[in-house]
Amino acid sequence: MAVKIRLQRFGAHKNHQYRIVACDSKSPRDGRFLEVLGTYNPVANPAIVNVNEEATAKWLNNGAQPTQTVKNILKSIKSTK
Repeated sequence: MAVKIRLQRFGAHKNHQYRIVACDSKSPRDGRFLEVLGTYNPVANPAIVNVNEEATAKWLNNGAQPTQTVKNILKSIKSTK
């Protein structure tokens, strides 16, 4: 099973938010997931990002592949610290 770290959409129309989740690469965008790693709210100004860094590091060390968008979000978190 190939694991990906990706965004899962939730929220209302024109008020979308995302969960950062670890899931099987074959599952649909809003389908089953293994663990919620954080949230991302791009509507807020500036965008609000909450990430469980410990759990994210665990999945990355076990071989999970983040999508390009999640990579960019994680980079922005590291650059602000």
